[in-house]
Amino acid sequence: MLKYALLAGAMMLSAPAVAQDKPATPQTPAATQPAPTQTDPAQPVTPAPQAATPAQDSTSMTTATDPAAQPQAQAATAQPMTKAQQIAQVVDTEFATYDADKNGVLSATEFDAWMVALKTAADPTTKADAPATKKWLTLAFTQADTDKSKSVSKTELNGFLVAGNS
Repeated sequence: MLKYALLAGAMMLSAPAVAQDKPATPQTPAATQPAPTQTDPAQPVTPAPQAATPAQDSTSMTTATDPAAQPQAQAATAQPMTKAQQIAQVVDTEFATYDADKNGVLSATEFDAWMVALKTAADPTTKADAPATKKWLTLAFTQADTDKSKSVSKTELNGFLVAGNS
């Protein structure tokens, strides 16, 4: 079953590349070509060629400047991020914001501040001082602190948040 799902996914990704029947547009002189724009940050931008000379062959240009080749390259490299990757990215960018003492781990107070912010974003009626919220925070901290060090590392926080979104 997995084999068929992977095969179907590969076919869906390759369908736009196979379906291209538009002939290549003739190259215009380099003096009138605009500089290429960077659409994929992972792919370097190649500079526009200098003035073309009769000795230059237009087929010697790289595929990075060929507009027809760009959608194929982007389709091959562009993959949606999984929830775990999204969570890891948020933890990496926001961890320092909530690590008030900058010791690389979150204390219960720091953890609570972050979880209240997340819970309030999901449910604006959340009250940080409500007994139900305090009980939830205590339980959440206990679950997140897997090594029982009374602090939560980035790795523990990632694991806790990923498990909560499964």
